[in-house]
Amino acid sequence: MSNRLTGKAAIVGGGVIGGGWAARFLLNGWDVSVFDPDPETQRKISEVMDNARRSLPRLSDVALPAEGTIEFCSTVGDAVSDAAWIQESVSERIELKHRVIADIQASAPETAVIGSSTSGYKPSELQHDARRPEQILVAHPFNPVYLLPLVELVPGTSTNASILEKAVSVVTALGMKPLVVRKEIAAHIADRFLEAVWREGLWLIKDGIATTEEIDDAIRFGFGLRWAQMGLFETYRIAGGEGGMAHFVEQFGPALSYPWTRLMDVPELDDELVQKIADQSDRQSGMHSIRELERIRDNNLVGILRALKDNNWGAGALMREHDQRLAGQQD
Repeated sequence: MSNRLTGKAAIVGGGVIGGGWAARFLLNGWDVSVFDPDPETQRKISEVMDNARRSLPRLSDVALPAEGTIEFCSTVGDAVSDAAWIQESVSERIELKHRVIADIQASAPETAVIGSSTSGYKPSELQHDARRPEQILVAHPFNPVYLLPLVELVPGTSTNASILEKAVSVVTALGMKPLVVRKEIAAHIADRFLEAVWREGLWLIKDGIATTEEIDDAIRFGFGLRWAQMGLFETYRIAGGEGGMAHFVEQFGPALSYPWTRLMDVPELDDELVQKIADQSDRQSGMHSIRELERIRDNNLVGILRALKDNNWGAGALMREHDQRLAGQQD
């Protein structure tokens, strides 16, 4: 008898992230309904689904569940009326998110999880003036959602404990890694790191020190490979040698006070800098279409994740656990 955790998920906002959520749910046996007023939504999500179908099964050594059904709805109410999980993935404008959440709660079951894909807003901001703030939390994933397992779950001041518990159970059953953020903070955890690196990269380009390709090379041929399997602090623990983390901090900590970084300054994104970045990016990657780049990215991610899986380490250990869960559901 299967003990698979499934149901119906509603996706409100069918862009890159919303489409990735739809694929993650659908390929794990959930039925999915989608609302987005963009007339191109069905085409865009179909293309994301094609990418997901060629990539996600390659991570698993057991069969995935039978794929769910997908429906494209003409109203928010039609999409959410019988959903157990509702994922809001509209543009990062708080007034828009408030309107969409109000529309969702006008028709959604009171027991449904309402997750927001927001990368910046705190859950208490999303809950402001909401009809039922207790069912709202941040569920912030990473692109491509159908392959990358991390999802930051951030409860707000009013989030019901049972909603958070249900959210943890659902994303775990989807093969994802729920990272419950202890305290709400703008941009959560991961994007705060990304934005710090992004700021430094913008200054290096503006000051003529490096191009977009050279910055990417510094990451993908260097520390990015270490971060992919050990993160930041475990990497530095090794760098401390036999003295471990304490020795590393003692040796390199003083350098943090040197005037190396422009971390808190942001260059003005004027037309000249934007064009410079765009031109360099075109020279770096313009020979590939976005869909080609997505497939290259997915192939590389599958290879990296499979290698981690062989070593039962990091995200690969999560893949093994998900295989065991899927095998148990098929007994």
